[in-house]
Amino acid sequence: MNPDLNKLQPYPFEKLKALLSQVTPPEKLKHIPLSIGEPKHPSPKMVIDTLVSNLSKLSNYPTTKGIPELLEAIANWANKRFSLNSQPDSKGLDPDSQVLPVNGTREALFSFAQAVVDRTKSPLVISPNPFYQIYEGAAYLAGAELKLLPCVEEHNFIPDYQSVTESEWQNCQILFICSPGNPTGSVTPLETLKSLIKLADKYDFIIASDECYSEIYCDESERPVGLLQACSELGRNDFKQCVVFHSLSKRSNLPGLRSGFVAGDAEVLAKFLKYRTYHGCAMPVQHQIASIAAWNDEAHVIENRIIYKKKFLRVLEILKPVLDIKQTDASFYLWPKTPVSDELFAQKLFEEQHVTVLPGSYLSRTSDGINPGENRIRMALVAPEEDCIEAAKRIRTFVEGL
Repeated sequence: MNPDLNKLQPYPFEKLKALLSQVTPPEKLKHIPLSIGEPKHPSPKMVIDTLVSNLSKLSNYPTTKGIPELLEAIANWANKRFSLNSQPDSKGLDPDSQVLPVNGTREALFSFAQAVVDRTKSPLVISPNPFYQIYEGAAYLAGAELKLLPCVEEHNFIPDYQSVTESEWQNCQILFICSPGNPTGSVTPLETLKSLIKLADKYDFIIASDECYSEIYCDESERPVGLLQACSELGRNDFKQCVVFHSLSKRSNLPGLRSGFVAGDAEVLAKFLKYRTYHGCAMPVQHQIASIAAWNDEAHVIENRIIYKKKFLRVLEILKPVLDIKQTDASFYLWPKTPVSDELFAQKLFEEQHVTVLPGSYLSRTSDGINPGENRIRMALVAPEEDCIEAAKRIRTFVEGL
């Protein structure tokens, strides 16, 4: 067996299951899960209809590269959303060489590290902390070491990149960034992205930007910026050493479709495509056609944001008097502090109120004596509005009884 498997910790939800198995929740209360970031809003009908009407494509082998129509739809969406073709001499993303369809960002983020990391050069992968657990697993199983940068409130939960040493930058092969962040919801500023691009030039590493929450935000005048947008503003029209990951799971409430894309540096994507051809991860043709319908429509995405905004307003109104909790920049998460340890909070809340939240320490690691997830919980406002409101009321009752 691969010895690097021994470096992997149990997944956060395995830890949560073990924690909650020690107590019994009240049967009289309906269970309200706020722990898993699985959208529960209805999937767009036009996507479902398109999928169903193309089930005959089950008889076709899909190509790893994807059908041209999907690549075109993705490029058009990204170019418009991030203004990639608005600068002089910029044509935006080239669908043929700078876009690849993937089966969701989870699969793509993991396989990307396997394709990119050069094991012969003491590779280092740098990641935010707390983080999406795939970054850690991808780094270790690619044979790399992992450098964690704490995301703390004093820096608006953005990593302190100035704390990275010269030798660490020299060994860095992939810098994972997550914006909007999971679980913090913080958006990396445009100027920070530009500074990271300059570091990537100086030290020759690839920036892998996980942007799967980019379309969930409360202020329509403050859309989250993206890495390719920073490239475009710098006149970096080849998007050299920059790759972004997007998904329909959150944007379009389609987690079961397993559809997303990777876009950016054509040279990097050509090598990633070669890896993926052997990996055996082509998206089914009917899913590709359904994805075109999703990327071509913004009305359902706007409607989705309105629903989340209502939930944030109601939940924050209920919880602010009893918890240290703030509206996040984007995403559907809240990241409040807990008056007791995060594990105890999550366990007792489940035992007394039948509400599930995720301890923040399960999403982070102790590094340099700091675990930035301690005494915080992640709340995913994915349930229907009435359930989120009911959960908030129960959490308030629970906190008031501590």
